[in-house]
Amino acid sequence: MGGPVEDSGRIPKVTGSVQDWTQLQIDCVRRWHDEPMANPYSGWLRWVCQQHAFNFELWHEEDVARNPNVTDARIAEVKRSIDRLNQQRNDWIEKLDDAIAESIQQSSVVVAEDAPINTETPGSAIDRLSIMSLRLFHYAEQLQRQDADAEHRSKVEARWLLCQVQHADLSASLQTLVDDIFAGRKRHKTYRQMKMYNDPSLNPEMSGS
Repeated sequence: MGGPVEDSGRIPKVTGSVQDWTQLQIDCVRRWHDEPMANPYSGWLRWVCQQHAFNFELWHEEDVARNPNVTDARIAEVKRSIDRLNQQRNDWIEKLDDAIAESIQQSSVVVAEDAPINTETPGSAIDRLSIMSLRLFHYAEQLQRQDADAEHRSKVEARWLLCQVQHADLSASLQTLVDDIFAGRKRHKTYRQMKMYNDPSLNPEMSGS
């Protein structure tokens, strides 16, 4: 990726549909398995891609961490990488929600007084869809294994089909949520996750105290 997107202070306007965002995630997963990671998008889609990239890297670092043949030193290195990537992933969930909040304000959306708040923010749902796109890709890989027996393929196919249903359900639910937010039928807030483990002032193990 060449590092995170530079934060120029300009928050992009939310553009496109949920289908556009999820197709970006699916396309990037396929492309990044065959060529170096890159983010060719602009505006809001660039931010969606950047958040997705941290999940892509996390997925593969976690695979390394589960390898029984790697050394303890390598595991420690990977664990630190996972912590760093997970923090960046969470930071970018909040950035996506901040961009949505800014777009709502710029669009002069009038929020109904009794508008409820959803149990999950759009940024969190985009994150879940990102992870699901990775899961779908890797289950599809398993289906193509020539050394797998029929039982394995049957189990994988059932899970792959269920993942497709869940991906479609969440995509549709997110589109409804986004539509409701921009119509003022639901209230939107960025919820700060306030992770403690990567903050030396809050984690005594990091400060050595």
